[in-house]
Amino acid sequence: MGIITVDGNPTWIRSSPNRLYKLETNEWSTSEPHCSVLAPPKLEAIDVLRNGGTECTSPGRWRVHMKSKSYAIYANGIRQHIVEAGEGPPVFLLHGFPETNYSWRFQMPVLAQHYRVIAPDLRGYGETDKPATGYDKRNMARDLCELMQALNIPKIALVGHDRGARVATRFSKDYPDLIDRLVVMDNVPTRVVARDIDARIAKAYWFFLFHLVPDLPEALIAGREHIWLRHFFSDWCYDPATISGEAFDTYVRAYQAPGALRGAMADYRANPEDVAQDLEDADIKISCPVMSLWGADFHTVGKLFDMPKVWAETAEDLEVHAIQECGHLPQEEQPETVNRLLFDFLAPWRG
Repeated sequence: MGIITVDGNPTWIRSSPNRLYKLETNEWSTSEPHCSVLAPPKLEAIDVLRNGGTECTSPGRWRVHMKSKSYAIYANGIRQHIVEAGEGPPVFLLHGFPETNYSWRFQMPVLAQHYRVIAPDLRGYGETDKPATGYDKRNMARDLCELMQALNIPKIALVGHDRGARVATRFSKDYPDLIDRLVVMDNVPTRVVARDIDARIAKAYWFFLFHLVPDLPEALIAGREHIWLRHFFSDWCYDPATISGEAFDTYVRAYQAPGALRGAMADYRANPEDVAQDLEDADIKISCPVMSLWGADFHTVGKLFDMPKVWAETAEDLEVHAIQECGHLPQEEQPETVNRLLFDFLAPWRG
């Protein structure tokens, strides 16, 4: 991916040698625009963000004009890593498994045209601390609440994918006054999975059960992170090659970091607490507008559950979209569709 400028302004994002995303109109093109290319095709948008600033140069002689920064903040007792870009009403993006905030690399440069976009690494993931405890979703929602306080942000629009959607759902119930609208992506609420589990669901959610076993997953996966991750990315995406090359290598490095496997497993091992918390307020629906997106072709979510019915149990004001030719990672598999839906849904959010 690269940033392409026209008359000195960031105008296109190159997602592949022959696919270009126009920022102004949110359209895709396969025709090269008349412009100068200031970034090589392999440059990932998250690399732009992590190198920060409005003008960043490297020996590769690329330059990017995009205000962005990467930093860490202590909140709720842990050091949380943040990538931030843009100005305007705050929008938080919470990643899922097996990812980090790198998963939002197709959304951040686009949303940052109109919003202050903040993508933290969740507790236990990426560059955020990986303590031994604190992974129940009520506490992870508190991570977000105290992060907002540290940043002096009183209210947000919130987007969560997978595990991040579980945190976002709990946040919307525990802190209803702090959220304007919620997007949940390819996620079945924890209590629904627990309530409906049978042999068919257990087979699809085998990793839920495997990750619950103390210590064994870490022992088996350590040194083989690439095999473990390759299985998920190939099995969970409509196109098994969606996450490959630099993207795959980036995730492998993240999960090879000290404590990363334990952190991800601890997230899953909080499942009994998460179910108990969800049952406490199961009869209370989320009051803010909710949009649920999912991959129509993912065997563990869209093909296994009646998603409109599932989320109608949880949200009063609900909008739903099944994304075609898409598996578990909509924001990476079908970024143009996701970006369009996000822009439409976020439009009323004025901060």
